[in-house]
Amino acid sequence: MRVYVPLTLSGLAEAHKSGELGPGALDAYAVTPALREWYVSDDIEELEYAALNRAAQDSLRMLAGHPQIARRRVVVALEVPDGAAVADPDRGLDESALGEVRVAGPVLLAKAAAVHVDAGDAEADVAAAAAALGAADQGDDDAQFTVDGAEDHDLMWFGVQEIPQLIA
Repeated sequence: MRVYVPLTLSGLAEAHKSGELGPGALDAYAVTPALREWYVSDDIEELEYAALNRAAQDSLRMLAGHPQIARRRVVVALEVPDGAAVADPDRGLDESALGEVRVAGPVLLAKAAAVHVDAGDAEADVAAAAAALGAADQGDDDAQFTVDGAEDHDLMWFGVQEIPQLIA
């Protein structure tokens, strides 16, 4: 099963140094039954892209909480055994929890299939979105427009062997 773990560049650097994502359970996103129902698609590529985008939104939340780190969203795509990623049944169809799963950690970084990171030209929009996130959560439409501006940037795909260049 493919899961998408939201990180930051500094979190990716820590994972690279230790060789694992963890040390405890990981919050991630995957194609869950609730995500399938909400997205209304049977196309697995579209569903995985939706899960990736949910993880990118969570990465943005991480950035908002740490203004001193690089303003680029990071998502690590991992292959885990079926059943290793578990959705919280109590969250059901709560839209804010769509695709959320917990993965027992730690997980070796060597299990990563790819790393998705914002391009450098997205940094200004990501920084603005991170700064506006609190107001957007409170219902400010202008702030939500700013947050949506970060989502206009697709994350770039990188192989695991490219992590040293990403964190340099």
